[in-house]
Amino acid sequence: MTRIRRVHIAIRGAVQGVGFRPFVYRLATDLHLTGWVMNSSQGVFAEAEGNEDAIEQFLLRIEREKPPRSFIQSLEYTHLDPEGFSSFKIRASNGQGERSALILPDIATCPDCLADINDPSNRRYRYPFTNCTNCGPRFTIIHALPYDRPNTSMKEFTMCEACREEYEDPANRRFHAQPNACPVCGPHVELWDATGACLALRDDAIDRAVKSIRDGRILAVKGLGGFHLMVDARNQDAVLRLRERKHREEKPLALLMLALDHVKALCQVSPLEERLLHSPEAPIVLLAKKRRNGLELLREDVAPGVAPDNPYLGVMLPYTPLHHILAAATGFPLVATSGNMTDEPICTDEREATARLGAIADLFLVHNRPIIRYVDDSVVRVMMGRELVMRRARGYAPLPVAISSRMSDTIAVGAHLKNTVAVSNGQNIFVSQHIGDLDTPQSLESFRSTLKDLLSLFDVHPTRVIADLHPDYRSTQEAQASGLPLSTVQHHHAHIASCMAENQLEGAVLGVAWDGTGLGPDGTIWGGEFLRCTPSTFHRVASFRTFPLPGSEHAVKEPRRAALGLLHEMMGNAVFDDVTVPPVSAFTPAELTTLRRMLKQGINSPLTSSAGRLFDAVASLTGLRQRMSFEGQAAMEMEFSVAAVASTDETYSLPTLIAAPGKDSSHLIIDWAPVIMQILNDRQHGIPTGMMSARFHNTLAEVVVQVAQQMGERRVVLSGGCFQNRYLTERTVMRLEQEGYRAYWHQRVPPNDGGIALGQLYAAGVRL
Repeated sequence: MTRIRRVHIAIRGAVQGVGFRPFVYRLATDLHLTGWVMNSSQGVFAEAEGNEDAIEQFLLRIEREKPPRSFIQSLEYTHLDPEGFSSFKIRASNGQGERSALILPDIATCPDCLADINDPSNRRYRYPFTNCTNCGPRFTIIHALPYDRPNTSMKEFTMCEACREEYEDPANRRFHAQPNACPVCGPHVELWDATGACLALRDDAIDRAVKSIRDGRILAVKGLGGFHLMVDARNQDAVLRLRERKHREEKPLALLMLALDHVKALCQVSPLEERLLHSPEAPIVLLAKKRRNGLELLREDVAPGVAPDNPYLGVMLPYTPLHHILAAATGFPLVATSGNMTDEPICTDEREATARLGAIADLFLVHNRPIIRYVDDSVVRVMMGRELVMRRARGYAPLPVAISSRMSDTIAVGAHLKNTVAVSNGQNIFVSQHIGDLDTPQSLESFRSTLKDLLSLFDVHPTRVIADLHPDYRSTQEAQASGLPLSTVQHHHAHIASCMAENQLEGAVLGVAWDGTGLGPDGTIWGGEFLRCTPSTFHRVASFRTFPLPGSEHAVKEPRRAALGLLHEMMGNAVFDDVTVPPVSAFTPAELTTLRRMLKQGINSPLTSSAGRLFDAVASLTGLRQRMSFEGQAAMEMEFSVAAVASTDETYSLPTLIAAPGKDSSHLIIDWAPVIMQILNDRQHGIPTGMMSARFHNTLAEVVVQVAQQMGERRVVLSGGCFQNRYLTERTVMRLEQEGYRAYWHQRVPPNDGGIALGQLYAAGVRL
């Protein structure tokens, strides 16, 4: 006799907004089970009743056949007495209790919905807000858990009869698709002028917007998580006008391209890069421009002003129906850069956009679906056969990083540049979307609202706040003003801890943290650090020899100043006698007089061990770059210059390792002076810049191996902004592995300061 069983199931993880309830419903009815399924603040709960074999199949198939964008953190079930259900139903959601369900990031348009918007006979033909359970907005439209329409910005739009029928049909892919809509009942687009006056609606608005781009005008487009500024990427005048109005001199601009074959006409695309372009995350992917005989292939498809002096293009494929429609209607590459003034957060509201972007954009293509939170485009590059996220936002946030130990509710406020914030909830650390540099009132307000939003969304009630040591970071000042008990984590320890958390590492490692700036406990500027770390502790075992930065913050933007400080550390005032050295010739005699006095007297010339500033100095010494218009420009050009030479293993003589003066004899100093002397000699003898750069990069990789051999730790963790450099990272990993070490680097959390908040929580949480 077949036994009837009832089972209660609690499924936790990313199981809302992915069609999980419809999947459970179809699976249960296919197995002739009765019962119910519903969303809750903790995940998806279900009860199923039927014969024993069917119940067993049900439990096995949930995990095996779950929707592709979902992931299950835990599936717990309890056997109960039969209830006598008559059918299987989707029950109303339960929003009570602790909020522990995960919110899915926004998902790129699926092939089925793309087919709908491209089909003239379909009622959603060219409809910019088409979606289903397999795609569409999630994080940018949700107010609160559980993920139901009343908790989203779609609550303002009542479904028409046709959409309601789809929503209630278990056989339809829009069955319980919360943002479901159509032209009859859903949001619509409008074209505005710079004053906010409406010029056109719906299809006419799109057609006129496309014409404006063709005419060389700048169009501000309200997208999924904020505004883009769009121009014809072929039009050099339009591109330069956008740069001038946006105050963005040379930093590369992202491209939106219709299809993969268009991308392949311009760029080299590996299978992994192709997968990333087509992935549901749909990030901006850094792709190498096509070259022949070492020279870039010049094409009319992209103006030189899009990515000047850069061998890479940042490319994304359309990820919303509106992007697909615009890209198809224009038929050429579009610049699609963030809708903001440089250093400000992107705009999300149309009235705010006309106020803040009115001096940049000529026209505004807007819509009436509110954006709950701004989310910028993510930026990714492929390194060592893996994706490396350099800016973590749309498609990735707010999925958590899971850790092995349970933490109390805690906030981490991150760094000052490339800021993100993070909160802990049990064994999950939720890292916010990219916020940016905290240099403007607008960005600081975004910092506050993003933190408040994370706390509310994940029901976190913090008992402590974690910040950086640096008292001048706006994030640290905000933490001090919070009223919560404050703990600090040193900047470079946080870098290593973030990489350890992502790679699920415990115990001791050798951490290599190379970046531009971070305050050390000794009050000096660190940045070229070797740390023996556990998640909660660190000991500084080696660092680069320090040198002064004349002008302090000015030196961060002027490699010539870093180079002058470096040379002054080596040879004193004699550096000013040789005007053939690039950093010396880059200044006027009057400027050199001032700099000589600053360096001699130590005025506004803080000492640093920064690897980032060492890169800047070498870029200046080789003649590559004396001033920068954006952060990291000189180091990027150092990396790019290596491509101009054939592959080489040549290095400079390894720097000397000497014991640091003072009590701590275990701290080694890496003296770069011999390397700098060889670079100066190479330049004097006309060695190509690319070869000098390759030798310098190779030498740095050997330094990591050299210190690893001194320290004895077999696991080496690489973090900090310098390890965004593909050549440096790949060379270092290769050499470590050749010598028998296990190397770890970042993948889905940035190695730059965008990962600091995660590291702060992991380090302080374990310590506390």
